[in-house]
Amino acid sequence: MPETSPHKQPASASPETDVDVIVVGNGPVGATLGILLAQRGRQTIVLERRRRPYTLPRATSFDGETARLLAGCGTGSSLGRITEPATGYQWHSADGEVLLDIVFRTEGPYGWPDASTMHQPALEELLASRAAGLPGVTVVQGRQVVGIEEQDDRVVVTAEDEDGAAQTYTARWVVGCDGANSFVRDHLDVPVTDLGFSYEWLLCDVQLHESGEFVPTNVQICDPARPTTLVGSGPGHRRWEFMRLPGERAADLNREETAWRLLAPYGVTPDTATLLRSTTYIFQSRWAEQWRVGRVLLAGDAAHLMPPFAGQGMCSGIRDVVNLVWKLDLVMGGLAPESLLDTYTEERRAQVHKSILSSVQLGRVICVTDPVAAAERDSTILAGRRGRGPAVPDPALPLTEGLLHRRVDGSPISPAGEVVPQCQIRGLRGTGLFDDVVGRGFVLMLAEGADADLNAEQSAFLTDLGTHVVTLLPEDGTPQNMSVADVGGVYRTFLARHGADAVLIRPDYHVYGVASGLGAAAALVDDLRVRLALQSRVSVCAGQRLGFESI
Repeated sequence: MPETSPHKQPASASPETDVDVIVVGNGPVGATLGILLAQRGRQTIVLERRRRPYTLPRATSFDGETARLLAGCGTGSSLGRITEPATGYQWHSADGEVLLDIVFRTEGPYGWPDASTMHQPALEELLASRAAGLPGVTVVQGRQVVGIEEQDDRVVVTAEDEDGAAQTYTARWVVGCDGANSFVRDHLDVPVTDLGFSYEWLLCDVQLHESGEFVPTNVQICDPARPTTLVGSGPGHRRWEFMRLPGERAADLNREETAWRLLAPYGVTPDTATLLRSTTYIFQSRWAEQWRVGRVLLAGDAAHLMPPFAGQGMCSGIRDVVNLVWKLDLVMGGLAPESLLDTYTEERRAQVHKSILSSVQLGRVICVTDPVAAAERDSTILAGRRGRGPAVPDPALPLTEGLLHRRVDGSPISPAGEVVPQCQIRGLRGTGLFDDVVGRGFVLMLAEGADADLNAEQSAFLTDLGTHVVTLLPEDGTPQNMSVADVGGVYRTFLARHGADAVLIRPDYHVYGVASGLGAAAALVDDLRVRLALQSRVSVCAGQRLGFESI
């Protein structure tokens, strides 16, 4: 069940603009944003400089939380067709000793495998198919954006085709998802923090002639003679990456014969695989300090770049637009002031900063070419591993800034900011993942026996936000109109752990806040109203607005 617009009236562009939002860039991040906006009834144009879809892979995997976010685009039933669950991630020393061993679960805490490998063109094809089926999104290919001008309450975007012919488009908002060399970011002239941590690697994408099993799926070979990465990249595909060594010429590395020579020790030859691409790339570690200037915003690689070692580049971009879309929708619907969009930068920049630092830390450990330093690294890692079992790192970082339930001193009240897990529940329509059964958007979740006790004004406010109100029952409970059976017990355990009777969940699955005791739900709703700076609109027939969708 994809998220839809909560507004009573169909959303459309204002009379002064062509569309509500112009998205610059139709990679996975821009495509996801276009779909999410269209699902909320917003009119969107996606401008893509390439005339045809890019057929070569870039990203190779996404984590379980990102799978949950992509499923919100209405693609959940098809993700399994274009992906393969990753079994694990190991670091090996030069002599093959296992330095790090992480086992991935096929059913992670967000209802999806901890990690899934994918062939990026297949993901982009899936997103394109979904976008084509939505009336609110128009993808225009072969248009290079060359100008952006903000005029009062609209933005004028100028784009040129391959012949240099210019065309203008107007929108209420513009979001630059146009990658590392972003025109939108350069146009905004925002300050960028660059950690200066970068290395050049040879990337080799291959399509295997015969499918084989690689256990674990992903391996990092920490060999000072040549740090090397081996990762799955979807059904029938695999990637090898080889670091350029000190004193080695990039031109010598970036040759097809060099690629085959480096692949040969792994049994990859022209007889066993097709080399889809071999090219050198330099990863970077940087982020824009401002992600919004007036009516223009940044997302994905246009806003941040990070080393590949934690696999969080594309995932971070998907989180960006999922964080942004519901805020844009509330602002365009008159349900929140434009200042709400400032929380987008606050929240996501803080999260991305942590992801980049984590990726850099991994890179500093991996990119060691001095044998003595590598030996010291290996012994230190092995000493630290003794007595410890493998752990799965959770990429779903909690929010610490922005729109959260807070104490008087401004600090978040735990577990505000955490990502709510997802498991199987049973509703009137059957059993499935929580997001599919209950619905996406704001969710007010109540413990069994707790009474929402909302007045008409509070109920109208939740209805305006498109909120799903649901009560949790035991596994053997009988679902009713606004209750579900917690099949796995995950949600009831979550509430019990935090001593909560009510939890209010944001559309990006982060906890807004929890509360307990008499009037818990009402207090959370009022707190959100204040923080959104809203005046709840009570219908003359308020009593008719208390009904929520059956689950």
